[in-house]
Amino acid sequence: MLMVDIQKAFGSFRLDVSFTAEKETIGLLGASGCGKSMTLRCIAGIVKPDSGKIVLDGQTLFDSERGIDLPPQKRRVGLLFQNYALFPNMTVEQNILTGLRRSGLAQHAKRVRVAETVERLQLGGLERRRPHQLSGGQQQRAALARILVSEPRILMLDEPFSALDSFLRWQTEREVLRVLEQFNGPALFVSHNRDEIYRLCDKVAVYDRGRIDAYCEKWALFQSPHTRAAALLTGCKNIADAYPSGENAVTVPAWNLTLRAAAPMAGDVSAVGIRAHFFRPGGTENAFACRVEQVIESPFEVRVLVRPKGASQSLCWILNKAEYAALPNRESLTLSVSPSDILPLR
Repeated sequence: MLMVDIQKAFGSFRLDVSFTAEKETIGLLGASGCGKSMTLRCIAGIVKPDSGKIVLDGQTLFDSERGIDLPPQKRRVGLLFQNYALFPNMTVEQNILTGLRRSGLAQHAKRVRVAETVERLQLGGLERRRPHQLSGGQQQRAALARILVSEPRILMLDEPFSALDSFLRWQTEREVLRVLEQFNGPALFVSHNRDEIYRLCDKVAVYDRGRIDAYCEKWALFQSPHTRAAALLTGCKNIADAYPSGENAVTVPAWNLTLRAAAPMAGDVSAVGIRAHFFRPGGTENAFACRVEQVIESPFEVRVLVRPKGASQSLCWILNKAEYAALPNRESLTLSVSPSDILPLR
């Protein structure tokens, strides 16, 4: 089990996060510069927090009050950097062996463990190659092998797919998922890609300007984000200021709409969100007339920007091409949205 409660200031930026993780994969989701990678580096011992505590499997890695700050090599923490950080002058096998430098194992035992890890990460036949002779996905597997051979107590991946093209990313993602499913400990996965987080993680910690804005099961976050930051990071395209105007009603001035929600409006509601796929043509519940401002086509779907009558802000509606082709009128429309699809936000 991992317990993190740390604070760290860098100029005007301040990291202040607290969370726990058991044998599960936690996604750290947030925009660039919000403190995700810094959190991993504090856990690994690369960056020293100003205050707080980090405990892993009952062992204190850092405690500012007790003056404890274990060096990285004593923490048994595995951190995969974005650029993989393989030694360019070493072969794959030699790179993996560096993960056992302080293991105390006999040379034969090291060779056996390296061979097992090579097989596990499907690196057979690549042992004598150097990093520049490997593809991006192979480099990543070699870097993961170097981490896993040391049997870390926690696995941390810092945007592991950022350097890969879309095809390699899909292939490598499946391999990383297999590693995460087999790993016997907590894992932290940093990304600003909501789809990666949803496919690979069990829970999500939403980062916003150095703090955790939400921490919950992934399905709960995507089904019902309660804050603007969470809604934005989970891909909600339509977010605007709003205020409660009845027990189950919310008024959105920028859209010139009053919408009925499925649940009563809390007093701290300050915005509302509607996912772009949730609008439907026609209907009577939460229905509104609008004109089409712009149509943006992609290979498999269409984004239609519409503006309700009297609104100062347009809305984004996403539908597949067949649905768009079937619309009787593509200049002015009546759209509706179910009360259960209205997201009240703080």
